Amino acid sequence: MRSQAPVLAPLFRSEAQAVLLSELLLPAEEMSMTDLAERAGLPYPTVHREVARLLEAGLLVDRRVGRTRLIRGNEQSPLLAPTREILLTVTGPAVLLREALEDLDGIETAFIFGSFAARAKGEPGPPPNDIDLMVIGSTDVPAVYRVCREVSDSVGRIVNPTIMSLEEAREQTGFLEEVRANPMIEIYLGKPVTVAAADAAAEAAQTLYDAAVARLLT
Repeated sequence: MRSQAPVLAPLFRSEAQAVLLSELLLPAEEMSMTDLAERAGLPYPTVHREVARLLEAGLLVDRRVGRTRLIRGNEQSPLLAPTREILLTVTGPAVLLREALEDLDGIETAFIFGSFAARAKGEPGPPPNDIDLMVIGSTDVPAVYRVCREVSDSVGRIVNPTIMSLEEAREQTGFLEEVRANPMIEIYLGKPVTVAAADAAAEAAQTLYDAAVARLLT
């Protein structure tokens, strides 16, 4: 059965296609099918099927290096540039934020919440005007704001960061209860280096994601 078109950009035939193209075209990288499936969080058969369609349409090209098949955007296609522009607005925030936040130390978890996440997850409503970003951990706060400004310039929407420590993220506040009860787009999970940090991160992440995971499994 064909998957639903993404609410934020119904120009794409499915959410899988939009996510796949974002991971491939926005970093402008060449990837193997296996790497692309992992980055996009999609089953390999889905990626294989979508890539075949996009190769036939001329938006992607492939080449063989030994036994590995590498896929990239077709720079000769007149559709490539406008497709990238659309993706920057639709799925670009999560891709660009993940890439930028991976370079910062001390981040345990980061995700998009609020109206942008709700529209991306299929909840009806008006188009989002901005993007709400939650960053949890002990990191360089000015660097997070710099990343948000840079991504804002790229995607055409203001990225508003909320930065919390692990201890703050475990608190039972009205704001956090609302965040937990509504859709989220996970964009980064850091790798703590100590057992104590790992336990704290796991507790905070579980508190924040349990509700979202439960909805996905039902």
